[in-house]
Amino acid sequence: MNKLICIYRYILTLEGELKYIKIKSIVNYNYKKGIMLKMKEFLKKIVRGIVKGAIYIYCKIVYSMKIVGKENIPKEGPIIICGNHRSFLDPPLIEVTCGRYARFLAKEELTKNKFLAFLGMIFDAILVKRDSKEVTAIKESLKTLKDGHCLALFPEGTRNGLEKGEKVKDGGAFFAVRSGAKVIPCGIKGGTKDNRKVTITYGKPLDYSQYKGSKDKEVLDNITEEIMSEIIELTK
Repeated sequence: MNKLICIYRYILTLEGELKYIKIKSIVNYNYKKGIMLKMKEFLKKIVRGIVKGAIYIYCKIVYSMKIVGKENIPKEGPIIICGNHRSFLDPPLIEVTCGRYARFLAKEELTKNKFLAFLGMIFDAILVKRDSKEVTAIKESLKTLKDGHCLALFPEGTRNGLEKGEKVKDGGAFFAVRSGAKVIPCGIKGGTKDNRKVTITYGKPLDYSQYKGSKDKEVLDNITEEIMSEIIELTK
């Protein structure tokens, strides 16, 4: 009996040591994982800075880029930049001129192009399937605003959406109403064969906080119409 008790005690001791080793291993793994993630983010910030600088210089030299109304962009706090969409150049233009850490809502097809996929990764784009209400993308977008950052999107939903007769999307209105964040309308013009010079204009903040939490479709439609009207005015 004494031998059995001794064996039982030994087993308990061994189990305790194994649990300790397992817990220690998990802690060490999580610690190392945390360090690796911090290193990854640090390196991404460096690359992001280099890429933004390169794009800015390129746009200045090739398109004689002009920035108007940058003072309308709050330096801190959640904001939603809504702009017109003409070409692949629009997202990088906003990224390098808004003066904020901005995350773009971008269609999932972006990843098919290696260069655009690279930019999406560097700028922490939020990928979403076109014409879908993807829950993950919505949650990530709201988290971005909750963290006090900038969310950027194109209400047209696609390049030259208005010219194609596409229905304007209510994403900007939806996030403004859900989060209470102000909307910064943005108009981009130029960059064509007829007019090489690119001008990007930021309008005054639009505040829809009085509608925060509203699920009224009419409210969203009215806000969307106002945002789009402001954008169009800025492109004239």
